[in-house]
Amino acid sequence: MRVEHQIRAFEQVLQNYDGNLPLHRFLPAYFKQNKQMGSSDRRWATRHLYSFFRLGKALSPLTNEERLSVADFLCHDTLSLIVEKNLPDLSEKITAALPEKLKLISAKYPDFKLEEVYPFNSHLSESIDKAEFYKSFFVQPDLFIRVSAENASSVTAKLKAENVEVNVISDTTLALPNGTKLETILSEGSYQVQDLSSQHTGSYFKPNKWDKWWDCCAASGGKSLLLHSLEPVVELLVSDLRESVLMNLDERFRLAGIKKYHKKELDLLQNNEQILHHYQFDGIILDAPCTGSGTWGRTPEMLTFFEERKINQFSVIQKTIVQNVVKYLKPGKPLIYITCSAFAAENEEVIKHITTILPLELESMELIKGYTENADTMFVARLLKT
Repeated sequence: MRVEHQIRAFEQVLQNYDGNLPLHRFLPAYFKQNKQMGSSDRRWATRHLYSFFRLGKALSPLTNEERLSVADFLCHDTLSLIVEKNLPDLSEKITAALPEKLKLISAKYPDFKLEEVYPFNSHLSESIDKAEFYKSFFVQPDLFIRVSAENASSVTAKLKAENVEVNVISDTTLALPNGTKLETILSEGSYQVQDLSSQHTGSYFKPNKWDKWWDCCAASGGKSLLLHSLEPVVELLVSDLRESVLMNLDERFRLAGIKKYHKKELDLLQNNEQILHHYQFDGIILDAPCTGSGTWGRTPEMLTFFEERKINQFSVIQKTIVQNVVKYLKPGKPLIYITCSAFAAENEEVIKHITTILPLELESMELIKGYTENADTMFVARLLKT
């Protein structure tokens, strides 16, 4: 009966989830409202839901229970009751490598198509290795943190003392198992949670001392913190449309010891000339609003609930924001265009468009293939104003 109980719990939560909230926000609220679900129920329901959504649109004709069995087999190396029940012939292969598992599933289900895991694959940037990209969705991305070089060894020692597996990527970057409770181990301000690919975008900034930079879609300030780590005496303006995220930014800056910066609440789709007319910047970071399609390994529910029409909507927003901010950039200075998207329409096609109609010249760009590093896939371009 226990496996039937787990399946009922999974089906119940699935029926109540409509994709309007991210799954990681929906589940705690749902469990709070359904206190009859014990800790084991919550743990298994969470595992099953994330596994299920990682299958994307593959094997859609099958029942939810059948699809969950396949997904759980592919996503985990520990056996679940549902795999034992529905895939008993594959149970002994639960610890096999993912490529072998995919072959086993393809043999058992001839209709299984890897490309259907990522249903919007026709929109992907050309440089993506599609097969490797699709496979990455069956693996939970790592948790990456950025630390100062002088604190790296002590931070690593504290984590290892708590039996946390630490992979040292560089003298400032550590990879940890996703779900690591950092707040119970490390002191506030001693680290920044920031994806590996996001950290890599900093190599495109190249700030100089006393430069004036504008992080125009600052959100909670991750790129600004990265900029400050590269050049602490940059004069910084941060802006965002949402007051709430700027309050979060204030707290992150306080913990990082950043006291001198300017802050404005701006809608970059509007004309802000009255507010910004006297500003001229040595660098602008535009971490543009986007589909987030390079980060769906962390939010796999998007493989099911994302609406294709939004790709073009975001592309229009991105082009408009670039046009509205580039006027405040000094000639010869860089605009750093960043997305966490894997779609060409938000990346290479935006660059082609803005370099055609605006006084911008492409210096370099990169599709950051996080799927090879258990990280997010992102895009970055450095453009100079002519």
